[in-house]
Amino acid sequence: MPRPSPKTLLVALLALAWLGGMLLAYRWFETRYLRPFDERAAVFSGAELRLADELAGPGAIRLVHFWDPACPCNVGNQQHLAELIARYGPQGVEFHVLQKPGSQGRLPAELAALKPIDALPGSAGLPASPAVAIWDRQGQLAYFGPYSEGLTCNSSNSFIEPILEALAAGRRVDASNTLALGCFCDWAEPSDG
Repeated sequence: MPRPSPKTLLVALLALAWLGGMLLAYRWFETRYLRPFDERAAVFSGAELRLADELAGPGAIRLVHFWDPACPCNVGNQQHLAELIARYGPQGVEFHVLQKPGSQGRLPAELAALKPIDALPGSAGLPASPAVAIWDRQGQLAYFGPYSEGLTCNSSNSFIEPILEALAAGRRVDASNTLALGCFCDWAEPSDG
């Protein structure tokens, strides 16, 4: 059996080193940026949730998007949220965003219409994101929970369109406590101990 040439050995070692480097890079990327997209249950209770003083009281229908820039579950709802803004913004619905405290990130350009708010009383206890809260024209919390149930979000499985349609028609909605199964990321940091 002939011996491989030094050039062949070098190419084989480089290929092996490249493969090892790619596996290490993928593992680093996976642990740093990818989280499993397994469904989990979350209980959303709006008992403590209030509009900030500058938004409270009678006015427009107000939707607040709870956004964690590091959450991979956002990918499924950002296009849907942009569609909601395009459809209901001209009808007078106000769209706001509350970014997870301590997080860093910028919204995609198609969500530039979201007005940032610094704080929302009661939001520290938010179980998970992405989530949404909707207040009616009288300033009462009408809905608090996820955009939809399941791993993806679009207008065909969304809870939001029927609620906005009912509120726009002047009907009362009270869905401020919900249980949902879907793709969520923790909002509050896990406590030590």
